[in-house]
Amino acid sequence: MNYKTIQIAYDGGVATITLNRPDKRNAISFELIDDLLRALDEVAKSDAIVVILTGAGKAFSSGMDLENLKALVGRTAEENLQDSQTMVQMFRSLYEFPLVTIAAVNGPAIAGGTGLALLCDFTLAVPEAKFGYTEVRIGFVPAIVSTFLLRQVGEKHARDLLLTGRIIGAEEAMRMGLVNEIVAPEQLLARARELAGTLMENSPGSLRATKKLLSDHARSELDTQIGAAVRENAAVRLTADFREGISSFLEKRKPVWSGK
Repeated sequence: MNYKTIQIAYDGGVATITLNRPDKRNAISFELIDDLLRALDEVAKSDAIVVILTGAGKAFSSGMDLENLKALVGRTAEENLQDSQTMVQMFRSLYEFPLVTIAAVNGPAIAGGTGLALLCDFTLAVPEAKFGYTEVRIGFVPAIVSTFLLRQVGEKHARDLLLTGRIIGAEEAMRMGLVNEIVAPEQLLARARELAGTLMENSPGSLRATKKLLSDHARSELDTQIGAAVRENAAVRLTADFREGISSFLEKRKPVWSGK
């Protein structure tokens, strides 16, 4: 397949998917979402056993693309709902992916980038990596990612991260249980491949069955929670605070909130 925003490489049972928009800090555009979904489908049908997800350049992913952010303002309720469902499809496809996934976080992973990094089965990060759910800072609601975060770190940590919108470093992320290992930058991909090699010593059929077991266990609860999250995600885009948050962010000024 042809991809404009990612690259795929296969090597001995390992598929490496690289977010490839280094000039945009691998920001999540609608095109990247489409490419990633097609790439996951391709890899699922391949002979790969383990998938490594990483970013080109100095960032893993800086979150939503600025041009796409601009486009969100003024969309209809139906368009907002469709956008939210597309975002859910990306996150859930990664969370429920049938192969074992390893995120090799080579730099900042912010907002949606944090979502991608932490939904993998294993998350390795360089010491300089940053994580954070910054949605409240721009009048948005981290509705979709909160569904997964609550399962990963519990309510107290989730409230901290989602309500403050603060950025945390790799060490704090590891203390919270969001990161498995901190790895020196020059060793990151080598360590990811080493972990992949360890995983591939196990039965491929057992790995797939275990992944399915875990996904099945969470599915009914996620179905209910994500349905509500999609509606909330779409609804907040029609508010005055959302429009102000996006405008102030793009104009690099402090927002003036109305609470509406």
